Amino acid sequence: MGKKSKKKTLKGISDIRRFFYRNETPIYFISATNFNLLGADEWVKGFKFICYIECFDGLHPNVFSPKEEIPHDEFQSIEDINNYLLEHKEVVDYLKSRGKNGKALFLMFDEKTESLAKMNGLEVCFPSAKMRQFMDNKVNTNRIAQKAGVPCVPNVLTKVKSYKHLKQVSKKLGNDLVIQTPFGDSGHTTFFISNEEDYERYADEITAEKEVKVMKKIKCRGSAIEACVTRHGTIVAPLMTELVGFKELTPYKGGWCGNEIYSEAFTPSIRKKARKYTQLFGDQLRKEGYKGYFELDFLIEEGTNRVYLGELNPRVTGASSITNHAVFALADAPLFIFHLLEWMGQPYEVSVNSINKRWFKPENIDDWGQLVIKHTEDTIEMITDAPRSGIWKMDRDGNIEFDRMDTHRRAVEQDNEAFFLRISRKGDYLYEGADMGIVVMRGRLMTNDFKLRVRAKKWIDAIKGQFSSQMPRNLSKIEEKVAEIGGFKMM
Repeated sequence: MGKKSKKKTLKGISDIRRFFYRNETPIYFISATNFNLLGADEWVKGFKFICYIECFDGLHPNVFSPKEEIPHDEFQSIEDINNYLLEHKEVVDYLKSRGKNGKALFLMFDEKTESLAKMNGLEVCFPSAKMRQFMDNKVNTNRIAQKAGVPCVPNVLTKVKSYKHLKQVSKKLGNDLVIQTPFGDSGHTTFFISNEEDYERYADEITAEKEVKVMKKIKCRGSAIEACVTRHGTIVAPLMTELVGFKELTPYKGGWCGNEIYSEAFTPSIRKKARKYTQLFGDQLRKEGYKGYFELDFLIEEGTNRVYLGELNPRVTGASSITNHAVFALADAPLFIFHLLEWMGQPYEVSVNSINKRWFKPENIDDWGQLVIKHTEDTIEMITDAPRSGIWKMDRDGNIEFDRMDTHRRAVEQDNEAFFLRISRKGDYLYEGADMGIVVMRGRLMTNDFKLRVRAKKWIDAIKGQFSSQMPRNLSKIEEKVAEIGGFKMM
């Protein structure tokens, strides 16, 4: 037998793009929805989405969603949803029909997901669930940042036993504090403490933890940046603004509810700091054994413009669609392509410095924003009608109508248009914090002093107005069900 032929090294972006256009390996994004990697199927031949929620009513050519709902325990996490999908006969048969040696991407997964993926002949294209969970711990993130030389808001990492104990351990941080428990999402486990009354409101959750992060409260702007740890270095996308805590969008104080990307969002000095810190953090992640996609939240202190690390998300995120569809990504290749390359068994060469320099240039950043709309009322309602995913148009009076079916934001041509991705469907329940859908549009969503623009408010009102709902029968039983699922991460 002759020697196995050596794979030819891909040299540069054009070779990488051609490699994925010719791909023969079945690749899947398995999740509640296909929101996080919208458009990935246009870059990778054989890329399919396997979703629990059918956002496109069967019209998306590369989305597979099982038709029959089979009995299952109540979902309490997105990991539960993914495990349900990987055990569903329709999904198992679909995977078999498309051939062996497939690869799987997830937003969230656990060790059971890894086992089920292996049983289905899939390689998980992410570091292990155990490693991701370790790094997702906000206390551990802080320690990784210290090793990387990335500044964090002045803080102490400590067990908190009581309010008196809190005051003792945080003496140097002042009276206004922010406490974060190790795990949590979108403001659910971030507590603002100025007095004992504030503390008592969250005491049970705080004292239950072995260690929490206690920070000095600063006046800051939120920002987000996505990056990818590769064998050649850390590729860094531009810095985005974050929409946080707007009552029109989320019931959670400090809860993420959207992003903007535009060239003048931050001064060149702030952008350079964020890029430098992200590269340092990514290089440290690589030393810790991590590779692939990650996102950092940075806090930019008003008045001083100091840039502090907020938190790490070791995964694709709710901002990934904005990153992967921007002009800089379309001109080269989206960030997730570099992530996938790390699992394709294919040698390649790229100049990370050249990519980072190009992606930093203002002319390579176009203006986009997204609104993540949650049900903000403290009510439980059953949806009787919901708007379709696709392109919607708004008239001068703020009324909207469905214009045409499309699968992502690039189809938005004018300022009075938006792409809407529906999450909650007819028959679903609206409860406080339930995800209704995402609106993506060209241009700015916030003013320069970080308030929602009128156009953003009009779109929020208009989309919510397209949902019809009614009070459900057997409300007490529904309340029990909603109590179990309410608030877990969907995207």
